[in-house]
Amino acid sequence: NLHPSQRRAPGAPLPKPIDAATMLIVRREAAGPTVLMGHRSAAHKFMPNTFVFPGGRVDPEDHTPPAADDLALETLHRLTRRRRVSRRRARALALAAIRETFEETGLIVGRPHGGKVDPGDVAEDWREFFEAGYQPTLAAIDYIFRAVTPPDNFRRFDARFFLVDADHATGQIGGTGELVDLQWIPLADAMHMPRTPSPTRGALQTALDIVEKGHRLPQPMDTPLPALITRYGREAIEYD
Repeated sequence: NLHPSQRRAPGAPLPKPIDAATMLIVRREAAGPTVLMGHRSAAHKFMPNTFVFPGGRVDPEDHTPPAADDLALETLHRLTRRRRVSRRRARALALAAIRETFEETGLIVGRPHGGKVDPGDVAEDWREFFEAGYQPTLAAIDYIFRAVTPPDNFRRFDARFFLVDADHATGQIGGTGELVDLQWIPLADAMHMPRTPSPTRGALQTALDIVEKGHRLPQPMDTPLPALITRYGREAIEYD
């Protein structure tokens, strides 16, 4: 249930969902797969006091950074089919997930650029990433889940959830502090944590199914994509 502070005021116009992107970093361990999650403080207006993955809205600067490679054709196909998402927008969604991961956890989903890119030539939001000696890698990530914030919320997002193996993440866990108490949590346990939002649970279940069944990443083009939407006041999973 929404806290009153998150509800749309009676009579207020229906907000248009804003593009957002989230990253699940999964570490395959002998005892079972784990995922990196952090705690959003009670001061946040959106989903306060919850454990979530790194993520946030897509910024204009996410359309511009030079990447080490392109999205896998399978991932691009699932991002663009039936939703009128252009290749440029699909790329920006993936890059936003990588940028937010770096800002909120300190981990870099990228490859060394070997000095071939001048950090001064990239957008300010991306400068620190490139100053670390890396440029983002898109081929390693997969698109696994989508969730649209219900219309009764004062702030709405059209969030795409990406999955990447921890082997493709470099650096020390830290970040800007927007997410605190960052920790690797068993995938199977994370769904049952207190105050876990339904989009987070849906993405966790999807990731668990992928990892437990040993699916390769990225998944085949025709893989059904689960999406959490609201129909007639009720949340439901639909498949694209």
